[in-house]
Amino acid sequence: MTALAENTALSADLASARRTLRLEIAGIEALSASLGGPFAAALDLFAAVEGRVVVTGMGKSGHVARKIAATLASTGTPAIFVHPAEASHGDLGMIARGDVVLALSNSGETPELADIVAYASRFAIPLVAMTRRRPSALADAADVALVLPDTQEACPLGLAPTTSTTQMLALGDAIAVALLERRGFSDADFRVFHPGGKLGRRLLRVADLMHVGDEIPLCAPDSRMAEAILVMSAKTFGIVGVVDGTGSLVGVITDGDLRRNMGPDFLSQSARQVMTRTPRVMTPDALAAEALGYMNESKIYCVFVVDGQRRPVGILRIHDILRAGVV
Repeated sequence: MTALAENTALSADLASARRTLRLEIAGIEALSASLGGPFAAALDLFAAVEGRVVVTGMGKSGHVARKIAATLASTGTPAIFVHPAEASHGDLGMIARGDVVLALSNSGETPELADIVAYASRFAIPLVAMTRRRPSALADAADVALVLPDTQEACPLGLAPTTSTTQMLALGDAIAVALLERRGFSDADFRVFHPGGKLGRRLLRVADLMHVGDEIPLCAPDSRMAEAILVMSAKTFGIVGVVDGTGSLVGVITDGDLRRNMGPDFLSQSARQVMTRTPRVMTPDALAAEALGYMNESKIYCVFVVDGQRRPVGILRIHDILRAGVV
């Protein structure tokens, strides 16, 4: 193939890809403009669910349904995917009173959904339809019908679901995010469902990594340096916190403080005389990544973790953060 032919083929490929993306963008924009009362009604059903959101669909709609179920489950809405064909062979028992069914079908006439629709009706299980066709068997049977705007499929033959499945996927994300925000779902809640991998590490908090209890090296302001050094050596952090009578952190003594104050009467001096006042501290709810940046910027390797009254509740080393894989 000549260079001219290669460039012509590439141009045709890029034009096709861009046309596809433009059509799908137009589909999502039309979907956004179409949202209204039915979306709010469906959201009310999902938010009030006592059991789970059971998401179902066949073919390409089934693949999208699996993703929607996974997104809902990971953002605080209990959800499962039930395959409609398997449902007809025993898996209907996975659907119970207290659940809500979300059924996806481009045409609204998918025959494999018939048993789930009938089952939901029989046991008064709310049914939400996501379809492009109304009237249709699915939309007519549903308590709430989320009807996608009838926009052009990106497939030039108009046969392969493309724009329509993108709309379904986007609408599923819109439902999940709206429910997340309605519930006040936090990043801490999110980490409960995502303990592994890079995301889990990124959401670690100082409280997850800090050393607590008897591990925290502390002494009183009137303690002699001989005692403070014993505490520092025993706890192996290379630092000791100085707390007053209320338990508040008023200073720290580091290896650098030892070197700067070394002299003939050093061991008889009090911790108050040697300590660095107003030390840098962190709070337990701070992200570990935030603590790492703070410690790097401050050029410190260890930091005390304090509560609202500046009472030490833990101590954190930079190595603890790095060992946990936070970067």
